[in-house]
Amino acid sequence: MCGIVGFVGEHKPDVLAAMTRALAHRGPDGEGAHIDAGSGLHLGQRRLAILDIAGGVQPMWDADRRCVIVFNGQIYNHAELRRELEAAGRRFLTDHSDTEVILQAYLAWGIEGMHRRFNGMWAFALYDTAKKLLLLSRDRFGEKPLYYTDQSNVFAFASETTAFRQHPALTLSPGALPVQKYFAFGFVPGAASIYDRVRKLPAGAWMTLDLATGARALRRYWSFELAPDEGARAADVGGYVEELRARLKRAVAMRLAADVPVGVLLSGGIDSSSVVHFAAESTNQPVKTFSIGFDEPSFDESPYAARVATHYKTEHVVDHLTLANAAGIVPEMLSRLDEPIADSSLVACYLLFRHVRRHLPVVLSGDGGDELFAGYETFKGLRWAKLYDALVPHRLRSALSFVAGLLPVSHRYMSLDFKVKRMLSGLREEPGLWNPAWIGPLAPRDLAEALAAPARTEEVYDDAIAAWNATGPKGDLIDRTLQFYTRLYLTDDVLVKSDRTAMMHSVEARAPFLDNDVVDLARRIPSRLKLHNGTTKFILKAAMTGLLPDWVLARRKQGFGVPVGQWLAKGGLQLEPPADSGYSIARPVLERMLAEHKRSAADHRFALWAQLVLQSAARHA
Repeated sequence: MCGIVGFVGEHKPDVLAAMTRALAHRGPDGEGAHIDAGSGLHLGQRRLAILDIAGGVQPMWDADRRCVIVFNGQIYNHAELRRELEAAGRRFLTDHSDTEVILQAYLAWGIEGMHRRFNGMWAFALYDTAKKLLLLSRDRFGEKPLYYTDQSNVFAFASETTAFRQHPALTLSPGALPVQKYFAFGFVPGAASIYDRVRKLPAGAWMTLDLATGARALRRYWSFELAPDEGARAADVGGYVEELRARLKRAVAMRLAADVPVGVLLSGGIDSSSVVHFAAESTNQPVKTFSIGFDEPSFDESPYAARVATHYKTEHVVDHLTLANAAGIVPEMLSRLDEPIADSSLVACYLLFRHVRRHLPVVLSGDGGDELFAGYETFKGLRWAKLYDALVPHRLRSALSFVAGLLPVSHRYMSLDFKVKRMLSGLREEPGLWNPAWIGPLAPRDLAEALAAPARTEEVYDDAIAAWNATGPKGDLIDRTLQFYTRLYLTDDVLVKSDRTAMMHSVEARAPFLDNDVVDLARRIPSRLKLHNGTTKFILKAAMTGLLPDWVLARRKQGFGVPVGQWLAKGGLQLEPPADSGYSIARPVLERMLAEHKRSAADHRFALWAQLVLQSAARHA
């Protein structure tokens, strides 16, 4: 795990060094650089040493010194790929570096061939000196970040936009449309970033830049597409159960491989408990597990995690988050966030990974389980949403939403008033906007007024609309919602949150549920086996029946949330309206929201938190 950076432009080694140092938290174990003055290519890397600690130094060259690479991530099937490449006559210099496997895979199989074979998480930049070709690549779900920009005759890329601030030719300023998207979703979806002229290399994509001609190409080599089985195969529940068990077990075992200690994040839910189960099966040593507790009981999962830890006899350690220490953690965490993301569980993740780093540098997580197997409360509500949409005239929906708004405000986790208000507010919109409306800081119809600027719905929500339509006209509500969560929420919220907060503490987080084989099976499982008779994650629970204790399987779903609504209401988190609103919620609207939230007249936790994060980003720009 590392941080990578580079640019093509005027020869400035001091600038490259400054850009690389800006990513020091991503790689505390080493620093490297390569500069080709003739082509203007500059490559930098900070290393977190996990695999082949002695031999995996970067930038790395192949044996014939044709290609050089800087790489962030892990190729989990590197050992089997190395055997295949060695059998084909490729010569390796390192003992077991996955970085060198990428170099040799490129030389043996080319761009398309290498991407078809990789199972892992990555962002890398590879330069072919013979072709004068720079290749940038990102893994299938975008677990590892990669931004790029083209300004003032400089093309630059980096793991975090923070590095761009160190180059004198590059500027970062928020864009009006990205800020609207940020308040609409709670994150900036797709290839855009919150900054003008800075983009993300899309998940599952590669880009080439010909340094001789300036020609550029961007190609998607993979995207998440549901392809549910039909006929007799679709009814073979037992077959799916056996296959899912085998694939998850192998995915966990692959991600335990490292030259340093590896642990597991444990919440006590089915996803993390499944990872702990297979980790315990894959090693003869006690598994190290980590969890976080809260002083607000409705958010606290630590007792469940402790019970699972006891069952599997893990070496379990817990840290706690209170209103008092949150007040000190939030400013520190937000100052290092890089690109704003309005997910309040960032706070808990930050504390959790800080806790992990005191013990070891690598952990496995349950990320991806909810998105692939329909685990969120939203999926349970789809049946009622469909009935409501069919039976309630549009002219009555605003009135019903207003009446629901009169319910007393509760800041407990997923309280009834919260779910009813969110659901009815979202159902005022067209079905393609339901999902962002349910999770976003601002409702679609409130964006223009709140931001004091025109907001074109089809432009702000184009990513959500595309995900909704990806299943075609026959797609059911479950599949349409799965597409939204896997393509957008997972890639641009969940994985960003995990990567940023883990790397703030130089921790590598690995997600077995995002293994190629697990995902390819999940794509084929019909939606009725993911949400079955109101039971979320039905097929995953069936697969883990007899392996996990019954009390884990029967436990009600609980997300990794924090009581930010309570903190804002009680003054534990301070938010003052900015003197110049700029790209933010308009001052009069923000003042009203703050007042209503503090006296419990309304619950504006999402919007207020999003504003707090954006203001922090502006202060540290």
